[in-house]
Amino acid sequence: MKKIIYILSIAGILASCENKPKVSQTIQGKTEREEIAVVGKIAGRIDKILISEGALVKKGDTLAILEIPEVDAKKSQAQGAVKSAQAQYDMSVHGATANQLAQLYAKKSALVEQYEFAKKSLARMNAMVKDSLVPQQQYDEVFAKYQGAKSQMIAVDAEIADVKNGVRIEQQTMALGQKDRAQGALEEVQVAEKERYIIAPQDMKIESITLKLGELALPGYTLFKGSLNNSIYFRFTIPESQLANYAEGKEINVHIPYKNRDIKGKIRNIKQIGAYANIATAYPDYEVQDALYEILIDPINIQQANDILSKTTVTLKP
Repeated sequence: MKKIIYILSIAGILASCENKPKVSQTIQGKTEREEIAVVGKIAGRIDKILISEGALVKKGDTLAILEIPEVDAKKSQAQGAVKSAQAQYDMSVHGATANQLAQLYAKKSALVEQYEFAKKSLARMNAMVKDSLVPQQQYDEVFAKYQGAKSQMIAVDAEIADVKNGVRIEQQTMALGQKDRAQGALEEVQVAEKERYIIAPQDMKIESITLKLGELALPGYTLFKGSLNNSIYFRFTIPESQLANYAEGKEINVHIPYKNRDIKGKIRNIKQIGAYANIATAYPDYEVQDALYEILIDPINIQQANDILSKTTVTLKP
């Protein structure tokens, strides 16, 4: 009995040794796609979601709309500031209105009358003070009124000249600067308003939607995850001892077990990897001293591979 058990054990060991080379001839890998994340730039609540998981979208398609009440309030403020600044600038360029100019002419007319009266009064006082008919104090009072009327008339002439010629160029420049600043604030709000629309940056397939209606989307938070169209490739991990079987640019057949079909591909890149988390092969058969290398294979006909699901297992033979 012991002899029979011993013979069976030897047979099992030999069988496992015979099977090992067959397993090692098959290298497992994974199907990969270039992934992309769509994030928001400003905070807002999800108001509408316009697509569903699994949808194929084009670059520029609207994926979702955010509700941002703060932007609407700031937009109204910015529009009011632009109107006010524009009015200030227009007034500085065009000067006084026709009604303001008419008021200044009426003011000048009254001052001219006062000036002429003071001038005549001073002329009479000159003769009377020479004959000592009036005291010097009274003459000085009339002379002061004459000088005051003359100064007021000169001032109103200068005021009329200012409104005819417009305000100083420095004031116009200051008004223009205020207008530009208000316009810049409005443009900033308009840019923020566009950010309420979450737009697809590239042609892609939506893999997952992270938020639901009414939830708060913070700046930089991933709202949609997807994969780029026509970006499928296959990733394998091989030991250094098998590198001789592969070279960049070499055409090779990749087998898709769950579809039971082969796809012809071309090796795009071979690079050494150091992180075991990146190993694509489930149980790579290699010696301890062997370095590990990653092989990336692109399908020659991308259309034949687009229906393969991501992260599915694929195999190849050297």
